[in-house]
Amino acid sequence: MSTDQGPTFRELTVQALSSVERGYDLLAPKFDTTPFRTPERILDEVVRTLRPLGPFGTGLDLCCGTGAGTRVLGEVCRERAVGVDFSAGMLDVARSTRAARSTRKNAQWIRGDVRALPFAPAFDLAVSFGAFGHFLPKERPGLFAQVHSVLRPGGIFAFPVGAPPRPGSWPYWAMLGFDAAMRVRNTIWWPRFVMYYRTFPLTEVGPELERAGFGVELLPMSGLGHRKDGSPRAALLVARRV
Repeated sequence: MSTDQGPTFRELTVQALSSVERGYDLLAPKFDTTPFRTPERILDEVVRTLRPLGPFGTGLDLCCGTGAGTRVLGEVCRERAVGVDFSAGMLDVARSTRAARSTRKNAQWIRGDVRALPFAPAFDLAVSFGAFGHFLPKERPGLFAQVHSVLRPGGIFAFPVGAPPRPGSWPYWAMLGFDAAMRVRNTIWWPRFVMYYRTFPLTEVGPELERAGFGVELLPMSGLGHRKDGSPRAALLVARRV
């Protein structure tokens, strides 16, 4: 892994053979030392892109994990920031570490399933980072409907998306191989661990968000660089409740 304090191969194997919830409970103490944690440069660029769209009052971080994205809310929201996740282990880390370094003193951490959010329409902004691979395509419409239901009219649901790897490139084959391995694993082993890299295409996600009641636009995150053809390497998808 990326640091000497990261999880061992054995620990990652045990996690991969567990359910999603149990796997993240096990990984939680070392999660922030792994490449799975959203890098600070991406979080900083999301903050830069979101600020002109505000001001925001309250914010919600979906599948917050150890709280990296909740730090974004702390920088762009004037009132409370709420993180929700179904892993008790990840939330314990969020409370003990991220909360202490948060730019807001009133961060809250709530255990819950984002497919059944326990909130009224009280948020101006919802964000999520790196979690959508844990949802099967058939679950997306319900997930987007839940996010729509907790946003105030005009509220924004925002998340970063990377440019898809070019067919035939090393990242393309790596993602294809990972997804194939996960499908085999979930066919022969129980409980399932749902995590796929190629099940969230924008050609499907954009129309699904619109059907859920959002207006959708992509804002380039130029600070993360450009590809050879001049297109941005990443963008912020901004879905506004209409």
